[in-house]
Order: sequence, then C-alpha cells, then structure tokens
Amino acid sequence: MGVCWDKSGALDIGASKGSMLAMEADLKLARLSAALGRRLLARQRFVATAESCTGGWIAKCLTDIAGSSQWFSAGWVTYGNEAQESQLGVPATLLKRHGAVSEPVVTAMARGALRRSGAQLAVAVSGIAGPGGAVAGKPVGTVWFAWARRGPRGVQVFTQCRRFRGGREQVRRRSVSVALQRLLVL
Repeated sequence: MGVCWDKSGALDIGASKGSMLAMEADLKLARLSAALGRRLLARQRFVATAESCTGGWIAKCLTDIAGSSQWFSAGWVTYGNEAQESQLGVPATLLKRHGAVSEPVVTAMARGALRRSGAQLAVAVSGIAGPGGAVAGKPVGTVWFAWARRGPRGVQVFTQCRRFRGGREQVRRRSVSVALQRLLVL
C-alpha cells in the first residue's frame, strides 16, 4: 500500500502501487503536454488531434494546460468508421481494405485533422486497447500512430506501429505518451 492525496486533498492511505504508478505516468503526460505547449507557442504553431482508442485523452492532456487555446486547434474522437469517414474524410475503401487499425487509416486521419483544423501539426491514433477486439495480425495492444506536419514543401506524415503490453488503461496511457513525445520533436 502507498500513501497519496485524493482529489479533495485528504490523505488516502489505501492507494495501491498501481494507482501510484498511474499518477506518476499522468504527471509525466502533464509535463510532456506543458513542454509541447511552450514549444508550439514559441514557434507560433497549432496542433490538432484525431483519436480512436485514446478516446480524446491526448486532447484532454493538451487542454489541461492553461493557455492551450493559443496553440491547440481542434480534436476529434472518431471511434467508429462512419465518424472517421464523415468527420476526417477517411475513405471507406481504406477502412474496408486495411481496417481501422492500420497505417493507411491513421495517415488519412492525421491528414484530415490537419486539413479540417488549419493547424500545422496533427497526431492520429487508432488501436486495439483490449481486452477484446484482436484480429489476425493485430493483437490487443497494437496501436498505429501518424503525425502530420504542414511545411513549406507540403504535408509530411510520419507513422509508427507499437505493440504495448498491459491492460486497457496501460495501453491507452502509453499511446498518449508516445503521441506527445513525437509531437515534441516535429
């Protein structure tokens, strides 16, 4: 058992090791978000998010930072295929051919977020957080990322597939961390 403070400021003697690790991880996400905000503000850039398995967690981390309206443009939570098609312009053919958890789909999500928001940077995430949902070649913990950057030579997109271990919450939290870390170096 650990010791921590609950939201009301009262001492919580019964905090588990797992909840303390989650709090540490959330503090890391807050630090990453603040660092990204400072960087975007200094460069006069805006960021947008297109999220599936993270359910808006990236946008939440970013907008938790005071003053984020100066560098956060927009966020989409497109959990279903129809939402990805209608809100981000992901072609139905890509979804049918590759599935929602795929490089072509996250690429289209990131491009769509960039195009529809007017931001200079975008991140897109789609994955299988679990405990169910695994399909052949895509086990639970599979997450695809795309980062798009608008520049003088047009739009560049960088993609990555990761396979995380752990439960649903761990997969999602780690996905948010990877998304933020890569945004920091774009």
